[in-house]
Amino acid sequence: MSEISSHLKDLKESLPENCTLVAVSKTKPSSDVLEAYEAGHRDFGENKVQELAQKAEELPKDIRWHMIGHLQRNKVKYIADFVHLIHGVDSLKLLKEINKQGRKSDRVIDCLLQMHIAEEDTKFGLDKNELDEILQGEQLKEMTHVRIAGLMGMATFTENQDQVRREFKNLKSLYDEIKNSDHTNVQMNTLSMGMSGDYAIALEEGSNMVRIGSAIFGARNY
Repeated sequence: MSEISSHLKDLKESLPENCTLVAVSKTKPSSDVLEAYEAGHRDFGENKVQELAQKAEELPKDIRWHMIGHLQRNKVKYIADFVHLIHGVDSLKLLKEINKQGRKSDRVIDCLLQMHIAEEDTKFGLDKNELDEILQGEQLKEMTHVRIAGLMGMATFTENQDQVRREFKNLKSLYDEIKNSDHTNVQMNTLSMGMSGDYAIALEEGSNMVRIGSAIFGARNY
């Protein structure tokens, strides 16, 4: 068994059954993705559109590709006809563009709304007011080619585990609040939180999708 498939196996065995593991393959060659694919894995995440589109072209067509990085509106068209889930929707303008490109591709594109939960200025994301504006606004009702499938958030990059836990806990309660209310084009079933360094805490706080790269593929190639 290769190192990648061994890491993957160990990781999957440690995750709860209801949790989706997104193997983050950014900066890694297609051969590494193929190794994980041959070990039975299907969900892969990229944070750059160009790399995502290139790998989707080269690799098996039944891979479920997740766009996990910050997505610019002018790049949506390059992934609209195949992307499985867009994790980082952080504005109404971006959602409109995804809907527009979804219409052109004749498909409904699943999206996660990215919430700003970290105490850092560098992270993208919506605040609670912006989230409410999107979910309760009339425009979402008219977007027939997007579906809000859940929320995503990145905790502060810190050694303070209490802070990380608090941020994840807040996101989970927001997720539950929306899940229990009724909005058009919203089917809350995914809470994407947790990466290689903090996924254990995220799982304890209710995450059902984790994005893990270096623990599977080793350190990034920059």
